[in-house]
Amino acid sequence: MEEQVETLGKSFVDHYYHLFDADRSSLSSLYQPTSMLTFEGQKFVGAADITAKLRGLPFDQCKHAVSTIDSQAAAATGGIVVFVSGSLHLLGEEHPLRFSQVMFHLLPTIHGTFFVQNDIFRLNYG
Repeated sequence: MEEQVETLGKSFVDHYYHLFDADRSSLSSLYQPTSMLTFEGQKFVGAADITAKLRGLPFDQCKHAVSTIDSQAAAATGGIVVFVSGSLHLLGEEHPLRFSQVMFHLLPTIHGTFFVQNDIFRLNYG
């Protein structure tokens, strides 16, 4: 079970950052109307608001380099909690930005897939 959770967490992270770096608008398929995002302290609810925030970031092209992925089963919900750290490389910037996707709380759908219920993102300064 633990190995399966780790594999699902890694697969999700790979898919999420591929979409983020290639076509942020396609991230809307990973969120639901009840999903919540806290991005640098700002709160957004629902797939439409979350996607609008992510599409509206002040850069067009970026590349995520993931350093760590930690996943745990969320037994009460049947979901998975995923913690990610890494760096964000912006086009034209000399130094990458360190980040923590403090939490992806993934919940199962009736179709056997997962969606992001909770998402917390922070840049790491200093």
